[in-house]
Parts: sequence; structure tokens; C-alpha cells
Amino acid sequence: MDIIFLRGLQIETTIGIYDWERLIKQVVILDLEMGTDIRKAAASDDIVDTLDYKALSKRLIGFVESSEFLLVETLAERVADLLLGEFAIPWLRLTVNKKGAISGASDVGIIIERGGSGA
Repeated sequence: MDIIFLRGLQIETTIGIYDWERLIKQVVILDLEMGTDIRKAAASDDIVDTLDYKALSKRLIGFVESSEFLLVETLAERVADLLLGEFAIPWLRLTVNKKGAISGASDVGIIIERGGSGA
């Protein structure tokens, strides 16, 4: 299996369990690894034969920006569901980083793996 990746995608959204978090936008940072087979695209040299990561990132940005989840876990699960369903990705690893959520920590978040044997 080949992997197409997208790293450091920063998106502003409403996320958090505290009242003050419901009133502001916070940045979440997404890192994605998506399993695919690039051989057909490599042979044809045509975007229709591969995962269009520009279209994927636009869809992802729109979804996350308009979401209002309480938990990072819920956001991660919904993003994975969206990508697996709409983009026919057989496997993905997603990191959702809520940078600055814990004082003194540079990063905090969750990593999930869905599809294939990680589902």
C-alpha cells in the first residue's frame, strides 16, 4: 500500500468542553496519512486516477471550520468517517493536535487509525 500524506493543516474551529471555549475559535492541526495505490495514477499521469488532496483538504477545512464538537476524539472520528466515506480511502492515520490546550505542553491531541486492519 502506498501512502499519500498531508501534514500541518491548520483549521480554526469551535472545540472544547469549557464555556469559554464555546465562545472562541481555536486552531486544530491535522496530520493525515492515507493508504492508496498510486500505480494507476503514475501510469496515466492523470489526477482522476489518484487521491485529489486539494479537493480533500478543501472538504476537510469546510467540515472542521463549521463543526462545534466538545471533544477532540469526536472531531477525529467524524473526520475519519468523512474521509473514508467520501474519498474511498481504504485506510488512514489521523492526528488531531489541539496545540496549547495544556499549559507547559507544546502539543496535545489524539492519533487514530481507521480502515484496513486498524478499524
